[in-house]
Amino acid sequence: MDLEKNKIFAAVLVAGIAGYFFGFMSDVVFHETHAENAYHIEVAENLSSGAVVANQGPEPIAAYLAVADASKGESLARACAACHTFEKGGADGIGPHLWGVLNRDVASVGGFAYSDAMAAHEGSWTYDELNNFLYKPKAYIEGTKMNYIGLKDPEKRANVIAYLRSLSDNPAALPDVPPPAEEAVEGADEQLPVNEETPAPETVE
Repeated sequence: MDLEKNKIFAAVLVAGIAGYFFGFMSDVVFHETHAENAYHIEVAENLSSGAVVANQGPEPIAAYLAVADASKGESLARACAACHTFEKGGADGIGPHLWGVLNRDVASVGGFAYSDAMAAHEGSWTYDELNNFLYKPKAYIEGTKMNYIGLKDPEKRANVIAYLRSLSDNPAALPDVPPPAEEAVEGADEQLPVNEETPAPETVE
């Protein structure tokens, strides 16, 4: 009789252990992992404060242009020669010729097949337009055929723009450099509290 009870107890114990084991393995094998849909936003770090802020685009170029070196820009622009020509009367290549590009209307070279995005972009190639476009072409004019990652260094970008400025019989005047912003002196506009109970010191003449 005891033998039968032991067999029943052993069978129940084995069944319980087996049920726990298979339940545990089911959780391991079929465990669902939840992932959030996300996209990356290009950001720039403020190293002085440790803060992370959204990338706001290129720096204003006027101050960099004031000290830019067109000869260095010419060296940098050699990488563009696979698609563009720079000399006066130069033919178009994969991209339009760049002689006289500064202040030229966007998408205005006759006979060149511009992308729809470039053709729809209004205005002219001012210093600011070139600065924005060369910083990151595909972000500034989405859909452009210009397959160039961009030039993030403002000094190098200014050198290239200075070189493009030189591609003219009558180079345009450089833009005015805005004056530096005046920093407010902390507490300068604050008024000291007046203690009516304490008389002001007498003036010694």
